Amino acid sequence: MFENIQLRRGIQTLTSRLYGGHIASSVACLCLIAACGAKTEAPAEPSAAATGDALKVGFIYVGPRDDFGYNQAHHEGAMQLAKLPGVTIVEEERVPEAMEVQKTMESMVKLENAKVLFPTSFGYFDPHIVKVAGKLPEVTFFHCGGLYDSSKHPGNVGSYFGYIDEAEYINGIVAAHASKSKKLGFIAAKPIPQVLRNINAFTLGARSVNPEITTTVVFTGDWSLPVKEADAANGLIDQGIDVLTSHVDSPKVVVQTAEKRGVYSVGYHTSQASLAPKGYLTGAEWNWGKVYTEYVETLRAGKKWDHLVRGGIKDGFVTNSPYGAAVSAEGKAAADAAKEKLMNDQLVIFQGELKDNTGKVIIPAGGKMPQREPALESMNYLVEGVIGSTGVGS
Repeated sequence: MFENIQLRRGIQTLTSRLYGGHIASSVACLCLIAACGAKTEAPAEPSAAATGDALKVGFIYVGPRDDFGYNQAHHEGAMQLAKLPGVTIVEEERVPEAMEVQKTMESMVKLENAKVLFPTSFGYFDPHIVKVAGKLPEVTFFHCGGLYDSSKHPGNVGSYFGYIDEAEYINGIVAAHASKSKKLGFIAAKPIPQVLRNINAFTLGARSVNPEITTTVVFTGDWSLPVKEADAANGLIDQGIDVLTSHVDSPKVVVQTAEKRGVYSVGYHTSQASLAPKGYLTGAEWNWGKVYTEYVETLRAGKKWDHLVRGGIKDGFVTNSPYGAAVSAEGKAAADAAKEKLMNDQLVIFQGELKDNTGKVIIPAGGKMPQREPALESMNYLVEGVIGSTGVGS
């Protein structure tokens, strides 16, 4: 079941006059806790108001829910959740990481009786979710990637995320098999640890096929800058790069530019295959529907839930897009073999000897950093084989 979004927006306009307030500036950074397993931390008590047969769940997106990217991936997860009997979904898109999201959360609760909220954007967490959750203890808030600290954050807040660098590693293998120039391109928003982790995993996957392959990275400076993304894509193609990928909110521009210029593309967040029927190879996708469904089923059953939920390919949190027509049988076989090893914990992406692209040894020979290694969550380097630096505009 779904609420009428246009009616809800009209109500929210009125509500914004009722629930104003001064807040601190938004914090737009991605913070993860890697020292946890798929589920860790002392479980919180279930919210009594969230139990029972009927439940309204709110989803908030920073951009359009049909962006072929980050927001669409969450929207698709919400649609999976909506299949549960007795669950009603209400959504709000294009909500900034500022005071507006606090107003949206409060109106969803006070005017629409939502008992569970999924404010999905990275910058919604602190101070916005933290502040509103403190005022509304009867509501449960789940945030994508937030840094939960039981010593200072409300107990009705949870955090979830996935090890999508596993899917990026597989992307790199597919890209390496498709590339003729052995030059790959990566367009990224910001050099934060999670983005660097994806760039590095993609490159390591590619160089597991051919150690001579390089990945040239360009940082645009923000999550959604279509003009800069197009310029970066064209610039990389002009340098002879024949496979492009990205980590921005919407890979749409990058994928379409690659298709127009006759080079291959690899997607991110959700499938962009329909945008590039000739050149789309595969992509790294989220499966948020699994996470959302498990949360809601736990709440409705009156069971305890965990503050921190993490998982990778074997947990069903992330996956790869189906192979495109341009992927060779050899490429498919190599990618499938790597996936099987990840499923069985037989492959560690970050292991030694591993150097950064300045020649510094990051992991000595014989050393390993498995997915839950805390050092991976403060990654501030680009691995050997990446051309570029962690400075924006590089």
